[in-house]
Amino acid sequence: MNVKNLFGTIAISALTSFLVVWGYGSFIKTQNSYAGQESGTVPSNYKLTGLLNGGTPAGSVDFIQPAAAATPAVVHIKTKTNAKQVTNNLPRMRQSPFSDFFDDDLFNQFFGGGRMNVIPEQKASGSGVLISDDGFIVTNNHVVENADEINVTLNNKRTYKAKVIGTDPAYDLAVIKIEATGLPYLLYGNSDAVKIGQWVLAIGYPLNLEATVTAGIVSAKARSLGLNKDKTGNAAGAVESFIQTDAAVNMGNSGGALVDADGKLIGINSAIASPTGYYSGYSYAIPVNIAKKVVDDIIQFGSVQRGYLGIQFASAADMSDDQKKKAGIPTGAFDGIYATDVQSDGGAYAAGIRKGDRIDKVNGVSVSSGGELQEQVSRYKPGDKIPVAVNRDGKNLNFTVTLKNKAGNYDIVKSETELDKLGADFVTLDVKKSKEYGVSGGVVVKKINDGALNDQTRMKDGFIILKANDKPVKSVDEFKSIIQSEKNITISGFYPGYDGLYEYPITLE
Repeated sequence: MNVKNLFGTIAISALTSFLVVWGYGSFIKTQNSYAGQESGTVPSNYKLTGLLNGGTPAGSVDFIQPAAAATPAVVHIKTKTNAKQVTNNLPRMRQSPFSDFFDDDLFNQFFGGGRMNVIPEQKASGSGVLISDDGFIVTNNHVVENADEINVTLNNKRTYKAKVIGTDPAYDLAVIKIEATGLPYLLYGNSDAVKIGQWVLAIGYPLNLEATVTAGIVSAKARSLGLNKDKTGNAAGAVESFIQTDAAVNMGNSGGALVDADGKLIGINSAIASPTGYYSGYSYAIPVNIAKKVVDDIIQFGSVQRGYLGIQFASAADMSDDQKKKAGIPTGAFDGIYATDVQSDGGAYAAGIRKGDRIDKVNGVSVSSGGELQEQVSRYKPGDKIPVAVNRDGKNLNFTVTLKNKAGNYDIVKSETELDKLGADFVTLDVKKSKEYGVSGGVVVKKINDGALNDQTRMKDGFIILKANDKPVKSVDEFKSIIQSEKNITISGFYPGYDGLYEYPITLE
């Protein structure tokens, strides 16, 4: 082969190789575009975040500092509920005409009237978060509910007795306090600024272990699970707008802290989604912006000052066409929160909101779910004015709603006292009657209403209280002072015209 032929062969080979490579590359680009995605194309959602343009640090994720800052402010809560007797629901036998001659226990032994069952002593544990250097702690209501004794152990192993400042089951939040100063505490973060995908830490005392830190990401916001109930047991009156994460949370984590990468409190861990009762994927925390308001109200007023729009609402996505038609909602609507009923004496109606309106914004914040709507309204108290933007028949309308309390007015709601829980009208026994009965004083149960006295005893109107928990009672104020903050109360006294003393044990929830 001469040189000319050799170079010709080399040239043809090179050209053939080039064409094969070029053709194969073109084929691959055309055939393997991965569901329409072209190589080198950056979608707008990535451009906005700067994620592919150096928008995130290249270093590894490190939680050492936030964990070190937050862990000392998360406490271990241990509770004890004393054993108690309860009456079953069996119907009582017909009352004997001699019943007034016996106290309740002796009468029941002879004539029946509900068998007494004993609930044994119960112990439980959970977590809490120090929010001040003088011992205020926020936790879940279900951690301390009905507890007769609460002990708090700090991260440094020191243990304190705690008292309940206030609770609210509708939010599943409670405030307790220990007597100490100079304590570490967590700074409040901003749960509104929490983004889906950001790293978070869950800190608490799961499964009776020592302080435990787990990490995960925020996987959703404004979740509503239907777990909470208000004081009457009504789920519709509860507030839920959980932050959902995949940080591992187990029994005992309840009431603990969810913190961001700066170590600031962004949520109170409250629940897990699990078929077994143990962690299997998702955990839920109450946003700190809700918790802050609840805590402030409990400390300042003794109970949560909750404002109401005065509407019932539902998501269009959860309603059938027939339900939409009855609620005045366009049958074609597939998204958004709609007012399915507007109370005529509520703040929303007075402002101009009507049945069938779509609620778009509350106080300038867009809402598209029931959880988001509840989260915004729950931050305000009766008397507060908030702007509400709605859409009616395609028109955008703006209203200013003055929130009311549950009773339909703007008054401060006072916390229920132990005297209220007893459910009766009490008056101080006057001096003349005291001398007539030969006693130094007492309190007359003038009328028994709905409450613990009616539910747990067979006390009759006119009973005169002489002692409460074995302490003399001479006035209503004295009675109130003695039973304040007590869960188990024994009331002693007599009925005018009958001999002997009667005792009535009562448990207040």
